[in-house]
Amino acid sequence: MSTKKTKPAGPAPSAARPHSAWGMNLVDRYIARQFLVTFLFALASFAALFILINLVENLDVFMDRHVAVGKIILFYLSGLPDTFLLTTPLSVLLASLFVTGKLSMQCELPALKSAGVSLARLMKPFLAVALLITCVNMLNSCLIAPSTYEWSKGFEKRHLKSKKNDNEGPLHIRESRDRILTVGEIGPDRRSASFVSLEEFNGSSITTRIDADSMKFIPSGKRWVFYNTKTRYFSAKGERLVTNTATDTLKLSLSKETFRMIDADPDEMNIVQHFNFIQQKEKSGLSGLERAKVKLQTKMALPFASIIIVLIGVPLSTKKKRSGLALEAAISLLIGFLYLGMSRTLSGIGYNGLIDPLLAAWLPNILFLLAGALLYRSANE
Repeated sequence: MSTKKTKPAGPAPSAARPHSAWGMNLVDRYIARQFLVTFLFALASFAALFILINLVENLDVFMDRHVAVGKIILFYLSGLPDTFLLTTPLSVLLASLFVTGKLSMQCELPALKSAGVSLARLMKPFLAVALLITCVNMLNSCLIAPSTYEWSKGFEKRHLKSKKNDNEGPLHIRESRDRILTVGEIGPDRRSASFVSLEEFNGSSITTRIDADSMKFIPSGKRWVFYNTKTRYFSAKGERLVTNTATDTLKLSLSKETFRMIDADPDEMNIVQHFNFIQQKEKSGLSGLERAKVKLQTKMALPFASIIIVLIGVPLSTKKKRSGLALEAAISLLIGFLYLGMSRTLSGIGYNGLIDPLLAAWLPNILFLLAGALLYRSANE
């Protein structure tokens, strides 16, 4: 009697599936590709919509001021990095909802679940692409967007805003513990100023006031020179006035970059320049650091929104049944604008010093991360 040889058992189905270098199988790569393509399409659509709305709004201004077509194109191209940064959360959410909903409608998601694929495993390709988007956005936020900001905003100042100069009033600087410098206008070289006064106090009483037509930093002597000064000395006996139509040389605690820092816009600084800007401003005793600190933290917090939004979009879409594209888009816009609105609101509160700058920038991420954790837990039940 012959006996049949039993073939040895083959490898498990999971082991037979080819994996890429990133540890992603065929299904993972399919989902990741669909997610990335949908994200790029949504990002380009939002950017085109923003440009179209802005162009329609300002087309008459361009025509009235005879702005060249090439300059208009360059203006909108220079604004794309900032637009991409702001619309990425919306695009990521729309892509995650659409792809997950499509898997559900085509019965691919139920098949994956019946094969034992957990929600955590399903989110792997989404998180891998979101991590890639976060890295690109971090580079964009810290380096690319600041480098193009100056040109785009300069174009707006030259062509889109009113040419009437807004008088913001004099600038007050606490030059030292007992001296206050008041500046009427900062010079174009950012190392001089006009219509200045320097007041020195003894406690709450003023002892000396120097009024000058202008002041300028002299690098050779590391001194500030005041031109055409009138010095008033106050005492219990009265007031004494000394006039000098030439120059008075004074040593101030202000650095040569003080006026440049006051007029600088943190949005046009890369991450290193922004950090140094805050440090130098603190050493110079200048106020208004809250706004710069909030913007610094926002540059690092906003790129992480992509990962957090995925933690909301995928579990949310797995809970819904056969929803159409219109509902997917409506939900993504609602949640995305809620995130951006919360971010802008908390930033404004942080600018006024009502909450810590770190909390103002990162609180939207923290709240949405908690919401994502709750949705994930609910979808797993």
